[in-house]
Amino acid sequence: MVPLEQEITVGLSISLSGRFARQGEQALDGIRLWARPPVRLICYDDQSQATIAQQNAVRLLEADRVDVLFGPYGSHLTIAVAPVAEENGKLLWNYGGTSDEIFNRGHRWLVSNASPASDYLRGLPGRLAERSSRPGRISIVYDTRGTFASQVARGVVEAARTAGFPAVALVPMRDTDEVVHELRLIGSEVLVLAGSFEDEVGIMRARHLWPDSVRVVAAVAAGVQAFYQEIGDAAEGVIGPSQREPNADSDWFVRDFRERFGQVPEYTAAGAFAMGLVLTECIRRAGSLEDEQLRAVAAGLDFSTFYGRFRIDPVTGRQIGHRILLTQWRGGRKIVVNK
Repeated sequence: MVPLEQEITVGLSISLSGRFARQGEQALDGIRLWARPPVRLICYDDQSQATIAQQNAVRLLEADRVDVLFGPYGSHLTIAVAPVAEENGKLLWNYGGTSDEIFNRGHRWLVSNASPASDYLRGLPGRLAERSSRPGRISIVYDTRGTFASQVARGVVEAARTAGFPAVALVPMRDTDEVVHELRLIGSEVLVLAGSFEDEVGIMRARHLWPDSVRVVAAVAAGVQAFYQEIGDAAEGVIGPSQREPNADSDWFVRDFRERFGQVPEYTAAGAFAMGLVLTECIRRAGSLEDEQLRAVAAGLDFSTFYGRFRIDPVTGRQIGHRILLTQWRGGRKIVVNK
């Protein structure tokens, strides 16, 4: 039996520089908030690069011999690290990789707590169809690098067909001027953005150049506070996905995070913290740090934390219990619109 007061070494590769630094810092702070004694945390910067994330994972497992391996932030980094965990028979506690492709590769040593990418905006077409007797055309501007954005796009396409939308145009993310030109040619009523935070913000800043036909805008980046901080009033009305939103201004997680780090937590931080809670519960029930026993306990769990419901597919480790929220920016605040 492993008492919960015994020191537990938790390791992770995380992006503290590069294109995912903003999200990586939030995730790490979420883990730091959870990782109070007896947890000892070891982390290395992967610079948002897959090869470095792999090297960090090997170092954590072979040199540091960590008890627990947390995943990195980002789908392509998680895809890179998952085989390392698999080869070492080590569970990868995945809070930050959501591409469906992660779960299509036969990995057994994987536990995830966030809803997959294909569900991020899957609820959008149905919601729009309920509010209009004549659903319009949808354009999806998506990043062709990696697999995350294409999976977000796939979920929207599948839902649009079911909801009766007449046409969906897929537009690869390119130079902003090229994207705007193609949007003018298509003339869609609904625009969906699925790319890097910076790319989506760049297209939003060119909103005055879009065709007048665009009436509804949804963006993956709109799910975080930084979206409004970057573009201000241009964010008004934009719909975004969120893995978790505070229930009220007095939300204990928001309060504790602010007190510790001096900023508002994004859902990225909440997911990372919640994965710590899942790990704690698995250790408590298993009475062990053995990965085989922890995996068995995780496969049978069906419970809720402040982050929402936790229930995984017992074979793939994919999260199937958690629910994505749709939010909309109104008056400078994110409002949940699919309660």
